[in-house]
Amino acid sequence: MKLVPRYTDITENFAIEDFPASVASPQLLLWNESLAKEFNINVAADLRASIFSGNEKQAIPAVALGYSGHQFGHFSPRLGDGRAHLLGAINDDKNQLWDIQLKGSGATPYSRGGDGRCALGPAIREYVMSEAMHALGIKTTRCLAVVGSGETVYRNPPQAGAIVTRLATSHIRVGSFQYLATQGDVEGLKNLADLAIERHYPEITDTGSQRYLAFLGAVIKNQVKLVVSWMRVGFIHGVMNTDNTLVNGETIDYGPCAMMNSFDFDTVFSSIDKQGRYAFGNQPNIANWNCARLAESLIPLISDDDEQAVSLMTPFINSFAEQFNTEFTAMWAQKLGLNESCNSSGELIAELLTLLKDNQLDYTNTFDALTESLKEEVVIPDSLIEWRAKWVSLTDDNSYEVMRAANPRVIPRNHVIEEIIAQYNATGSSELLQRFIKIASNPYSDSEKLSEFQATPINENDYQTFCGT
Repeated sequence: MKLVPRYTDITENFAIEDFPASVASPQLLLWNESLAKEFNINVAADLRASIFSGNEKQAIPAVALGYSGHQFGHFSPRLGDGRAHLLGAINDDKNQLWDIQLKGSGATPYSRGGDGRCALGPAIREYVMSEAMHALGIKTTRCLAVVGSGETVYRNPPQAGAIVTRLATSHIRVGSFQYLATQGDVEGLKNLADLAIERHYPEITDTGSQRYLAFLGAVIKNQVKLVVSWMRVGFIHGVMNTDNTLVNGETIDYGPCAMMNSFDFDTVFSSIDKQGRYAFGNQPNIANWNCARLAESLIPLISDDDEQAVSLMTPFINSFAEQFNTEFTAMWAQKLGLNESCNSSGELIAELLTLLKDNQLDYTNTFDALTESLKEEVVIPDSLIEWRAKWVSLTDDNSYEVMRAANPRVIPRNHVIEEIIAQYNATGSSELLQRFIKIASNPYSDSEKLSEFQATPINENDYQTFCGT
Protein backbone atom coordinates (compact mmCIF):
# COMPACT_ATOMS: atom_id res chain seq x y z
CA MET A 1 0.00 0.00 0.00
CA LYS A 2 1.73 3.13 -1.24
CA LEU A 3 0.54 6.40 0.30
CA VAL A 4 0.88 9.72 -1.52
CA PRO A 5 0.82 12.90 0.59
CA ARG A 6 -1.65 15.54 -0.56
CA TYR A 7 -3.09 18.96 0.41
CA THR A 8 -0.12 20.25 2.41
CA ASP A 9 0.91 22.64 -0.35
CA ILE A 10 -2.48 24.34 -0.69
CA THR A 11 -1.74 27.02 1.88
CA GLU A 12 -0.48 27.36 5.43
CA ASN A 13 -2.73 25.84 8.11
CA PHE A 14 -5.10 24.18 5.65
CA ALA A 15 -3.76 20.65 6.11
CA ILE A 16 -2.24 20.51 9.59
CA GLU A 17 0.12 17.64 10.33
CA ASP A 18 -1.10 15.53 13.22
CA PHE A 19 -0.79 11.89 14.30
CA PRO A 20 -3.77 9.71 15.25
CA ALA A 21 -4.08 8.95 18.96
CA SER A 22 -3.38 5.35 19.98
CA VAL A 23 -6.19 3.23 21.39
CA ALA A 24 -6.14 0.70 24.20
CA SER A 25 -7.08 -2.57 22.54
CA PRO A 26 -7.76 -2.45 18.79
CA GLN A 27 -9.85 -5.26 17.35
CA LEU A 28 -10.72 -5.66 13.66
CA LEU A 29 -14.51 -5.85 13.37
CA LEU A 30 -15.02 -5.42 9.63
CA TRP A 31 -12.67 -5.80 6.68
CA ASN A 32 -13.72 -5.05 3.10
CA GLU A 33 -11.79 -7.75 1.26
CA SER A 34 -13.05 -6.86 -2.23
CA LEU A 35 -12.12 -3.20 -1.74
CA ALA A 36 -8.70 -4.18 -0.43
CA LYS A 37 -8.09 -6.21 -3.58
CA GLU A 38 -9.24 -3.33 -5.77
CA PHE A 39 -6.58 -1.12 -4.18
CA ASN A 40 -3.96 -3.83 -3.84
CA ILE A 41 -3.87 -3.30 -0.07
CA ASN A 42 -1.85 -6.29 1.09
CA VAL A 43 -1.82 -5.93 4.85
CA ALA A 44 -1.29 -9.03 6.94
CA ALA A 45 -4.42 -9.97 8.88
CA ASP A 46 -2.67 -9.71 12.24
CA LEU A 47 -1.57 -6.13 11.52
CA ARG A 48 -4.86 -4.69 10.24
CA ALA A 49 -6.29 -3.75 13.64
CA SER A 50 -3.12 -1.97 14.68
CA ILE A 51 -2.63 -0.09 11.39
CA PHE A 52 -6.23 0.94 10.85
CA SER A 53 -6.76 2.03 14.43
CA GLY A 54 -3.95 4.56 14.10
CA ASN A 55 -1.69 2.73 16.56
CA GLU A 56 1.03 2.25 13.91
CA LYS A 57 2.61 5.62 13.19
CA GLN A 58 3.60 6.15 9.56
CA ALA A 59 6.75 7.97 8.48
CA ILE A 60 4.80 10.79 6.84
CA PRO A 61 2.47 12.48 9.35
CA ALA A 62 -1.24 12.36 8.72
CA VAL A 63 -3.11 15.63 8.29
CA ALA A 64 -6.36 17.16 9.47
CA LEU A 65 -8.04 19.35 6.86
CA GLY A 66 -9.63 22.70 7.57
CA TYR A 67 -13.08 23.66 6.33
CA SER A 68 -16.01 25.89 7.22
CA GLY A 69 -19.66 24.97 6.93
CA HIS A 70 -23.19 26.24 6.75
CA GLN A 71 -24.81 23.89 9.24
CA PHE A 72 -28.61 23.98 8.97
CA GLY A 73 -28.20 27.42 7.39
CA HIS A 74 -25.92 28.86 10.09
CA PHE A 75 -22.31 29.59 9.17
CA SER A 76 -19.43 28.19 11.23
CA PRO A 77 -16.15 29.64 9.92
CA ARG A 78 -13.82 27.05 11.49
CA LEU A 79 -14.83 23.41 11.59
CA GLY A 80 -12.32 21.03 10.03
CA ASP A 81 -11.45 17.40 10.66
CA GLY A 82 -12.10 17.31 14.37
CA ARG A 83 -11.97 13.51 14.60
CA ALA A 84 -10.32 12.36 11.39
CA HIS A 85 -6.77 11.96 10.11
CA LEU A 86 -6.01 11.84 6.39
CA LEU A 87 -3.15 9.39 5.87
CA GLY A 88 -2.53 10.18 2.20
CA ALA A 89 -3.82 8.84 -1.11
CA ILE A 90 -3.63 5.54 -2.97
CA ASN A 91 -4.41 4.39 -6.51
CA ASP A 92 -7.08 1.84 -7.34
CA ASP A 93 -6.76 -0.72 -10.12
CA LYS A 94 -7.94 1.92 -12.63
CA ASN A 95 -5.24 4.37 -11.50
CA GLN A 96 -7.86 6.61 -9.82
CA LEU A 97 -6.44 8.41 -6.80
CA TRP A 98 -8.36 7.96 -3.52
CA ASP A 99 -7.80 9.60 -0.12
CA ILE A 100 -7.48 7.20 2.78
CA GLN A 101 -8.66 8.58 6.09
CA LEU A 102 -9.15 7.34 9.64
CA LYS A 103 -12.35 8.62 11.26
CA GLY A 104 -12.67 8.52 15.04
CA SER A 105 -8.89 8.52 15.39
CA GLY A 106 -8.60 11.12 18.14
CA ALA A 107 -8.49 14.85 18.68
CA THR A 108 -6.90 17.17 16.12
CA PRO A 109 -6.16 20.93 16.06
CA TYR A 110 -9.72 21.30 14.69
CA SER A 111 -11.47 19.38 17.49
CA ARG A 112 -12.77 22.42 19.38
CA GLY A 113 -12.56 20.57 22.71
CA GLY A 114 -14.04 17.30 21.47
CA ASP A 115 -12.49 13.90 22.11
CA GLY A 116 -12.11 13.10 18.39
CA ARG A 117 -13.62 9.67 18.83
CA CYS A 118 -16.42 7.75 17.11
CA ALA A 119 -18.90 5.35 18.67
CA LEU A 120 -19.32 1.81 17.32
CA GLY A 121 -22.89 2.32 16.07
CA PRO A 122 -22.13 5.19 13.66
CA ALA A 123 -19.03 3.34 12.42
CA ILE A 124 -21.07 0.25 11.55
CA ARG A 125 -23.77 2.42 9.94
CA GLU A 126 -21.20 4.13 7.69
CA TYR A 127 -19.71 0.82 6.59
CA VAL A 128 -23.05 -0.82 5.77
CA MET A 129 -24.67 2.25 4.20
CA SER A 130 -21.72 3.26 2.02
CA GLU A 131 -21.26 -0.27 0.69
CA ALA A 132 -24.99 -0.59 -0.01
CA MET A 133 -25.00 2.77 -1.79
CA HIS A 134 -22.02 1.72 -3.90
CA ALA A 135 -23.85 -1.45 -4.93
CA LEU A 136 -26.89 0.66 -5.83
CA GLY A 137 -24.69 2.50 -8.33
CA ILE A 138 -24.53 5.78 -6.42
CA LYS A 139 -21.29 7.74 -6.11
CA THR A 140 -20.07 7.44 -2.55
CA THR A 141 -17.14 7.27 -0.23
CA ARG A 142 -16.16 3.70 0.64
CA CYS A 143 -15.22 1.90 3.85
CA LEU A 144 -12.22 -0.39 4.05
CA ALA A 145 -12.36 -1.32 7.73
CA VAL A 146 -13.96 -0.81 11.11
CA VAL A 147 -11.75 -1.34 14.14
CA GLY A 148 -13.05 -1.47 17.70
CA SER A 149 -10.93 0.72 20.00
CA GLY A 150 -11.39 -1.24 23.20
CA GLU A 151 -12.31 2.07 24.83
CA THR A 152 -15.54 3.73 25.94
CA VAL A 153 -16.76 6.80 24.10
CA TYR A 154 -18.58 9.06 26.48
CA ARG A 155 -21.80 10.01 24.75
CA ASN A 156 -25.34 9.76 26.06
CA PRO A 157 -25.32 6.91 26.87
CA PRO A 158 -21.62 5.82 26.94
CA GLN A 159 -20.80 3.51 24.04
CA ALA A 160 -18.02 1.32 22.70
CA GLY A 161 -15.57 3.21 20.46
CA ALA A 162 -14.48 2.45 16.91
CA ILE A 163 -12.38 3.81 14.05
CA VAL A 164 -13.56 3.79 10.42
CA THR A 165 -11.16 3.68 7.48
CA ARG A 166 -12.81 5.79 4.78
CA LEU A 167 -11.80 6.16 1.14
CA ALA A 168 -12.90 9.03 -1.11
CA THR A 169 -11.64 10.31 -4.45
CA SER A 170 -10.99 13.45 -2.42
CA HIS A 171 -12.15 15.21 0.72
CA ILE A 172 -12.47 18.61 -0.98
CA ARG A 173 -15.73 20.07 0.26
CA VAL A 174 -17.73 23.18 -0.51
CA GLY A 175 -16.76 24.11 3.05
CA SER A 176 -13.07 23.79 2.10
CA PHE A 177 -13.50 26.71 -0.29
CA GLN A 178 -15.55 28.65 2.27
CA TYR A 179 -12.73 28.21 4.79
CA LEU A 180 -10.13 29.81 2.55
CA ALA A 181 -12.49 32.49 1.25
CA THR A 182 -13.35 33.53 4.81
CA GLN A 183 -9.63 34.07 5.45
CA GLY A 184 -9.23 36.08 2.25
CA ASP A 185 -6.64 33.56 1.04
CA VAL A 186 -6.98 33.98 -2.74
CA GLU A 187 -3.79 32.06 -3.51
CA GLY A 188 -5.00 29.16 -1.38
CA LEU A 189 -8.38 29.25 -3.13
CA LYS A 190 -6.68 29.06 -6.52
CA ASN A 191 -4.44 26.19 -5.42
CA LEU A 192 -7.43 24.25 -4.04
CA ALA A 193 -9.53 24.83 -7.15
CA ASP A 194 -6.65 23.76 -9.39
CA LEU A 195 -6.17 20.59 -7.33
CA ALA A 196 -9.90 19.80 -7.54
CA ILE A 197 -9.84 20.33 -11.31
CA GLU A 198 -6.71 18.21 -11.74
CA ARG A 199 -8.17 15.42 -9.66
CA HIS A 200 -11.83 15.42 -10.75
CA TYR A 201 -12.29 17.53 -13.87
CA PRO A 202 -9.14 17.20 -15.99
CA GLU A 203 -11.25 17.86 -19.08
CA ILE A 204 -11.33 21.54 -18.04
CA THR A 205 -8.55 23.17 -20.06
CA ASP A 206 -9.72 26.79 -19.89
CA THR A 207 -7.53 29.47 -18.36
CA GLY A 208 -8.26 32.51 -16.24
CA SER A 209 -11.76 33.12 -14.94
CA GLN A 210 -13.26 30.72 -17.48
CA ARG A 211 -11.39 27.88 -15.79
CA TYR A 212 -13.16 28.45 -12.47
CA LEU A 213 -16.52 29.14 -14.06
CA ALA A 214 -16.20 25.78 -15.82
CA PHE A 215 -15.31 24.21 -12.48
CA LEU A 216 -18.44 25.66 -10.88
CA GLY A 217 -20.52 24.35 -13.77
CA ALA A 218 -19.01 20.87 -13.43
CA VAL A 219 -19.69 20.75 -9.69
CA ILE A 220 -23.31 21.81 -10.25
CA LYS A 221 -23.78 19.10 -12.87
CA ASN A 222 -22.42 16.42 -10.51
CA GLN A 223 -24.54 17.64 -7.58
CA VAL A 224 -27.65 17.41 -9.74
CA LYS A 225 -26.82 13.85 -10.75
CA LEU A 226 -26.03 12.85 -7.17
CA VAL A 227 -29.27 14.15 -5.67
CA VAL A 228 -31.36 12.60 -8.45
CA SER A 229 -29.66 9.25 -7.78
CA TRP A 230 -30.47 9.58 -4.07
CA MET A 231 -34.11 10.23 -4.85
CA ARG A 232 -34.26 7.32 -7.26
CA VAL A 233 -33.66 4.89 -4.38
CA GLY A 234 -35.29 6.85 -1.53
CA PHE A 235 -32.12 7.97 0.26
CA ILE A 236 -32.33 10.88 2.71
CA HIS A 237 -28.92 12.31 3.60
CA GLY A 238 -30.12 14.07 6.72
CA VAL A 239 -27.29 16.60 7.13
CA MET A 240 -26.60 18.30 3.79
CA ASN A 241 -24.41 21.01 5.26
CA THR A 242 -21.80 22.61 3.00
CA ASP A 243 -19.07 20.81 4.95
CA ASN A 244 -20.72 17.51 3.95
CA THR A 245 -20.89 18.40 0.25
CA LEU A 246 -17.94 17.09 -1.77
CA VAL A 247 -17.14 18.89 -5.03
CA ASN A 248 -16.54 15.51 -6.71
CA GLY A 249 -20.23 14.59 -6.39
CA GLU A 250 -19.77 11.68 -3.98
CA THR A 251 -21.98 10.94 -0.98
CA ILE A 252 -20.18 11.58 2.31
CA ASP A 253 -21.21 11.47 5.98
CA TYR A 254 -23.66 8.72 6.86
CA GLY A 255 -24.55 10.05 10.33
CA PRO A 256 -28.30 10.80 10.37
CA CYS A 257 -29.04 9.31 6.95
CA ALA A 258 -31.99 6.98 6.37
CA MET A 259 -34.00 5.29 3.63
CA MET A 260 -37.59 6.24 2.90
CA ASN A 261 -40.16 3.47 3.29
CA SER A 262 -43.64 4.93 2.71
CA PHE A 263 -43.42 7.56 -0.01
CA ASP A 264 -43.64 11.19 1.12
CA PHE A 265 -41.54 14.12 -0.09
CA ASP A 266 -41.69 15.52 3.48
CA THR A 267 -40.02 12.49 5.06
CA VAL A 268 -37.45 13.42 7.74
CA PHE A 269 -35.69 11.08 10.18
CA SER A 270 -32.82 13.21 11.53
CA SER A 271 -33.36 14.10 15.19
CA ILE A 272 -31.73 17.51 14.72
CA ASP A 273 -33.62 18.51 11.56
CA LYS A 274 -36.57 20.00 13.42
CA GLN A 275 -37.71 22.18 10.50
CA GLY A 276 -37.34 19.55 7.77
CA ARG A 277 -34.62 21.55 6.03
CA TYR A 278 -33.10 18.34 4.65
CA ALA A 279 -36.31 16.39 4.06
CA PHE A 280 -36.39 13.94 1.15
CA GLY A 281 -38.07 16.40 -1.22
CA ASN A 282 -35.99 19.39 -0.11
CA GLN A 283 -32.67 17.86 -1.10
CA PRO A 284 -32.58 19.43 -4.60
CA ASN A 285 -33.15 22.92 -3.19
CA ILE A 286 -30.43 22.46 -0.60
CA ALA A 287 -27.96 21.17 -3.19
CA ASN A 288 -28.68 24.28 -5.25
CA TRP A 289 -28.20 26.47 -2.15
CA ASN A 290 -24.89 24.75 -1.36
CA CYS A 291 -23.67 25.33 -4.92
CA ALA A 292 -24.48 29.03 -4.51
CA ARG A 293 -22.27 29.08 -1.41
CA LEU A 294 -19.46 27.56 -3.49
CA ALA A 295 -19.97 30.28 -6.10
CA GLU A 296 -19.67 32.97 -3.41
CA SER A 297 -16.36 31.48 -2.31
CA LEU A 298 -15.01 31.49 -5.87
CA ILE A 299 -15.71 35.20 -6.47
CA PRO A 300 -12.04 36.27 -6.07
CA LEU A 301 -11.01 33.79 -8.79
CA ILE A 302 -13.59 35.10 -11.26
CA SER A 303 -13.05 38.86 -11.11
CA ASP A 304 -11.64 41.65 -8.95
CA ASP A 305 -15.05 43.28 -9.37
CA ASP A 306 -17.50 41.41 -7.12
CA GLU A 307 -20.53 42.52 -9.10
CA GLN A 308 -19.01 41.35 -12.35
CA ALA A 309 -18.10 38.00 -10.76
CA VAL A 310 -21.65 37.52 -9.50
CA SER A 311 -23.01 38.44 -12.93
CA LEU A 312 -20.79 35.82 -14.59
CA MET A 313 -21.71 33.08 -12.11
CA THR A 314 -25.44 33.73 -11.82
CA PRO A 315 -26.34 31.86 -15.05
CA PHE A 316 -24.54 28.78 -13.71
CA ILE A 317 -26.46 28.85 -10.42
CA ASN A 318 -29.71 29.55 -12.23
CA SER A 319 -29.09 26.57 -14.51
CA PHE A 320 -29.36 24.18 -11.56
CA ALA A 321 -33.16 24.09 -11.64
CA GLU A 322 -33.34 23.37 -15.37
CA GLN A 323 -30.66 20.68 -15.15
CA PHE A 324 -32.37 19.10 -12.18
CA ASN A 325 -35.80 19.08 -13.80
CA THR A 326 -34.34 17.39 -16.89
CA GLU A 327 -32.54 14.71 -14.86
CA PHE A 328 -35.45 14.28 -12.46
CA THR A 329 -37.95 13.76 -15.27
CA ALA A 330 -35.62 11.28 -16.95
CA MET A 331 -35.23 9.38 -13.67
CA TRP A 332 -38.99 8.93 -13.24
CA ALA A 333 -39.29 7.87 -16.87
CA GLN A 334 -36.65 5.20 -16.25
CA LYS A 335 -38.35 3.99 -13.07
CA LEU A 336 -41.53 3.50 -15.11
CA GLY A 337 -39.94 2.33 -18.35
CA LEU A 338 -41.44 5.21 -20.31
CA ASN A 339 -40.13 7.10 -23.30
CA GLU A 340 -39.18 10.59 -22.12
CA SER A 341 -40.91 12.07 -25.16
CA CYS A 342 -44.25 10.53 -24.11
CA ASN A 343 -46.74 13.39 -23.80
CA SER A 344 -48.68 11.65 -21.02
CA SER A 345 -45.71 10.70 -18.81
CA GLY A 346 -45.74 13.84 -16.64
CA GLU A 347 -49.41 13.50 -15.75
CA LEU A 348 -49.02 9.75 -15.20
CA ILE A 349 -46.04 10.22 -12.86
CA ALA A 350 -47.82 12.94 -10.86
CA GLU A 351 -50.87 10.70 -10.45
CA LEU A 352 -48.69 7.80 -9.24
CA LEU A 353 -46.86 9.93 -6.68
CA THR A 354 -50.18 11.12 -5.28
CA LEU A 355 -51.40 7.53 -5.00
CA LEU A 356 -48.15 6.48 -3.32
CA LYS A 357 -48.44 9.20 -0.68
CA ASP A 358 -52.18 9.00 -0.07
CA ASN A 359 -52.05 5.23 0.38
CA GLN A 360 -48.73 5.23 2.27
CA LEU A 361 -47.24 2.75 -0.16
CA ASP A 362 -43.71 1.51 0.21
CA TYR A 363 -41.51 3.28 -2.34
CA THR A 364 -39.06 0.48 -3.11
CA ASN A 365 -41.47 -2.45 -3.00
CA THR A 366 -44.10 -0.71 -5.11
CA PHE A 367 -41.70 0.04 -7.95
CA ASP A 368 -40.28 -3.47 -7.69
CA ALA A 369 -43.79 -4.93 -7.99
CA LEU A 370 -44.63 -2.70 -10.96
CA THR A 371 -41.41 -3.75 -12.66
CA GLU A 372 -42.06 -7.45 -12.18
CA SER A 373 -45.70 -7.07 -13.21
CA LEU A 374 -44.47 -6.48 -16.77
CA LYS A 375 -42.90 -9.93 -16.78
CA GLU A 376 -45.26 -12.07 -14.72
CA GLU A 377 -48.41 -11.88 -12.64
CA VAL A 378 -47.55 -10.02 -9.44
CA VAL A 379 -49.80 -8.70 -6.70
CA ILE A 380 -49.86 -4.91 -6.70
CA PRO A 381 -51.78 -2.61 -4.32
CA ASP A 382 -55.48 -2.32 -5.13
CA SER A 383 -55.14 1.46 -5.25
CA LEU A 384 -52.84 1.15 -8.28
CA ILE A 385 -54.85 -1.24 -10.44
CA GLU A 386 -56.70 1.45 -12.40
CA TRP A 387 -53.54 3.54 -12.74
CA ARG A 388 -51.55 0.51 -13.88
CA ALA A 389 -53.87 -0.08 -16.82
CA LYS A 390 -53.10 3.41 -18.16
CA TRP A 391 -49.38 3.01 -17.51
CA VAL A 392 -49.02 -0.40 -19.18
CA SER A 393 -50.51 1.00 -22.39
CA LEU A 394 -47.49 3.33 -22.63
CA THR A 395 -44.77 0.71 -22.02
CA ASP A 396 -42.92 -1.27 -24.70
CA ASP A 397 -40.67 -4.30 -25.08
CA ASN A 398 -37.70 -2.49 -23.52
CA SER A 399 -39.54 -1.21 -20.46
CA TYR A 400 -38.78 -4.16 -18.18
CA GLU A 401 -35.00 -3.93 -18.65
CA VAL A 402 -35.04 -0.16 -18.19
CA MET A 403 -37.09 -0.43 -15.01
CA ARG A 404 -35.11 -3.31 -13.58
CA ALA A 405 -31.91 -1.27 -13.91
CA ALA A 406 -33.51 1.72 -12.16
CA ASN A 407 -35.53 0.06 -9.39
CA PRO A 408 -33.65 -1.84 -6.67
CA ARG A 409 -35.21 -4.94 -5.15
CA VAL A 410 -33.47 -4.40 -1.82
CA ILE A 411 -32.23 -1.31 0.01
CA PRO A 412 -30.52 -0.86 3.41
CA ARG A 413 -33.74 -0.67 5.42
CA ASN A 414 -33.55 1.38 8.59
CA HIS A 415 -34.67 -1.43 10.89
CA VAL A 416 -32.12 -3.80 9.35
CA ILE A 417 -29.31 -1.30 9.97
CA GLU A 418 -30.46 -0.85 13.57
CA GLU A 419 -30.54 -4.61 14.16
CA ILE A 420 -27.04 -4.99 12.72
CA ILE A 421 -25.78 -2.22 15.04
CA ALA A 422 -27.54 -3.82 18.01
CA GLN A 423 -25.86 -7.16 17.29
CA TYR A 424 -22.44 -5.51 17.10
CA ASN A 425 -23.03 -3.66 20.37
CA ALA A 426 -24.07 -6.90 22.04
CA THR A 427 -21.52 -9.35 20.66
CA GLY A 428 -18.96 -7.55 18.49
CA SER A 429 -20.24 -9.22 15.33
CA SER A 430 -23.43 -9.66 13.29
CA GLU A 431 -24.67 -12.71 11.46
CA LEU A 432 -27.42 -10.50 9.98
CA LEU A 433 -24.79 -8.29 8.34
CA GLN A 434 -23.22 -11.26 6.59
CA ARG A 435 -26.59 -12.24 5.09
CA PHE A 436 -27.51 -8.68 4.19
CA ILE A 437 -24.23 -7.80 2.47
CA LYS A 438 -24.59 -10.80 0.14
CA ILE A 439 -28.04 -9.67 -0.98
CA ALA A 440 -27.23 -5.94 -0.99
CA SER A 441 -24.19 -6.45 -3.23
CA ASN A 442 -26.64 -7.25 -6.09
CA PRO A 443 -29.63 -5.08 -5.19
CA TYR A 444 -31.28 -5.23 -8.63
CA SER A 445 -31.18 -9.02 -8.93
CA ASP A 446 -33.57 -11.76 -7.88
CA SER A 447 -32.70 -14.00 -4.96
CA GLU A 448 -34.42 -16.66 -2.89
CA LYS A 449 -33.53 -14.68 0.24
CA LEU A 450 -34.84 -11.29 -0.92
CA SER A 451 -38.02 -11.33 1.17
CA GLU A 452 -36.16 -11.06 4.48
CA PHE A 453 -34.87 -7.64 3.47
CA GLN A 454 -37.97 -6.39 1.64
CA ALA A 455 -40.18 -6.43 4.73
CA THR A 456 -41.18 -3.00 6.05
CA PRO A 457 -41.66 -2.06 9.71
CA ILE A 458 -45.22 -1.79 10.95
CA ASN A 459 -44.75 1.79 12.14
CA GLU A 460 -41.68 3.92 11.56
CA ASN A 461 -43.22 7.29 12.41
CA ASP A 462 -41.14 7.57 15.58
CA TYR A 463 -37.86 6.40 14.02
CA GLN A 464 -34.98 8.87 14.42
CA THR A 465 -31.38 9.00 13.28
CA PHE A 466 -28.56 10.90 14.95
CA CYS A 467 -25.27 12.55 14.05
CA GLY A 468 -22.33 10.29 14.81
CA THR A 469 -20.33 12.78 16.83
